[in-house]
Amino acid sequence: MSQPRPDSPIAAKVFASPNHGERKGGQRPNSIILHYTGMATGAEALARLCNPITEVSCHYFVWEDGHVLQLVPEARRAWHAGAAVWRGQSDMNSASIGIEIVHPGHDDREGAVFAPFPEAQIEAVIQLCRDICARYSISPDQILAHSDIAPARKRDPGEAFPWERLHREGIGHWVAPAPIGGGRFFALGDEGQPVQALQAMLGMYGYGLAITGVYDVATQQVVTAFQRHFRPARVDGIADASTITTLRDLLASRPQVA
Repeated sequence: MSQPRPDSPIAAKVFASPNHGERKGGQRPNSIILHYTGMATGAEALARLCNPITEVSCHYFVWEDGHVLQLVPEARRAWHAGAAVWRGQSDMNSASIGIEIVHPGHDDREGAVFAPFPEAQIEAVIQLCRDICARYSISPDQILAHSDIAPARKRDPGEAFPWERLHREGIGHWVAPAPIGGGRFFALGDEGQPVQALQAMLGMYGYGLAITGVYDVATQQVVTAFQRHFRPARVDGIADASTITTLRDLLASRPQVA
């Protein structure tokens, strides 16, 4: 029996996971979700993604050396996003293609440094995203972090992921982050119309956030996720002038939706 061929020419081969189902409503992918594996080794992560007991998977798996495997056919619904929301879409597994990037993840030891992603790995991610975007006409602002769509639960691929580099290669939406400085800011417990306006702006960009006028824990989590992706120099969940200006500039430069 011949081996199945990957959907993308960037993938070296198929390494099949049993963990997938039908895309609900016959949806066509309109987004790409980037993850890090968050485990000690790639081999452990691959075994977990292919174990039917875990009920997790992804479409593509990118090793540190840039070697790419396909685990789930693109036409199928991989189980990578979990409970997640973007632009009102609550079944992100049906709407997306999931890419797992081998990386140990955040190291929470005091003073520890978040490990960089190897160049060969990032180049492979760029090439893979470029191929997928071309075939499905995926908009740059639909290249998302797992933390963007599940800010209460996830923080991958993290603030060390080179989003600006991807943007220079034509992958993803990005603007230069506004400089960090003084000025007014909003933080946990603040209330009022300015907080309501901030929540509305975050919702306009795509984040799943209720407009309450209260800077609650959910708002803090979404701001933190936004900073991880778009203003990674300081990730603190406080909506300072730099964060708000960067969000405004992203909204203003967002690709027009047909």
